Amino acid sequence: MPEPTDVRVFRERPVSFVRRSGRMSEAQERAWEELSGHYLLEFERGEAATSVRPDAAIDPARVFGRRAPLVVEIGSGQGHAIVHAAASRPDVDFLAVEVFRAGLARTMLDAGRAGARNLRLAEANAPEVLEHLLPAGSVDELWIFFPDPWHKKRHTKRRLIDADFAPTVRRALRPGGVVRLATDWEDYAQQMRAVFDDASGFARDFAGEWAERHPGRVLTAFERKGERAGRAIRDLAYRTDGGR
Repeated sequence: MPEPTDVRVFRERPVSFVRRSGRMSEAQERAWEELSGHYLLEFERGEAATSVRPDAAIDPARVFGRRAPLVVEIGSGQGHAIVHAAASRPDVDFLAVEVFRAGLARTMLDAGRAGARNLRLAEANAPEVLEHLLPAGSVDELWIFFPDPWHKKRHTKRRLIDADFAPTVRRALRPGGVVRLATDWEDYAQQMRAVFDDASGFARDFAGEWAERHPGRVLTAFERKGERAGRAIRDLAYRTDGGR
């Protein structure tokens, strides 16, 4: 039987997530309805539901109504780290990037309760946010904490952090900007370190084998799970060329 000729290819690279449609609680549903107007970014999409159209760039100063340092977290999950950071640092703007709607709703709910108005959310594939949605050089810090390790050998090609991803990070960060990473999977930690050690335009922002734990990273369920399993938590930080 001949193969169909009208197969639609949404993306050239496999995404680093499998999007699940988890059920939201009543509180999360209410948060989505009442708070998404403030927190959730609206932008033009491509073919896929979580895609970002190449010409969909935003102006962070217009979105937040001011010019301030911008911190972006990729894979923000339930939002524990970024809500805590936004509530404690009102002079900084924060953007949470996540594909799971229940997690975004929980983030809105907690941000609303904390009065964290300096936070926005993007329901989108992270590389496309960095490449298309955010202007070049607009991000002061990029956080990637406990990304899916895709620990089975046949799945490691789906890991977010690889050599092709590093230039996308470099584009988004301002000169002197920092990417902070954490994982509890040793082979992924070594892969992350190798990627950014070899990437053009980055230098280690730590001494020794691993970085110190970033004080702005609150303890989350992912980290607790890794610790209970006896896995070492590895932190890394890399600064782009252009000063501190």
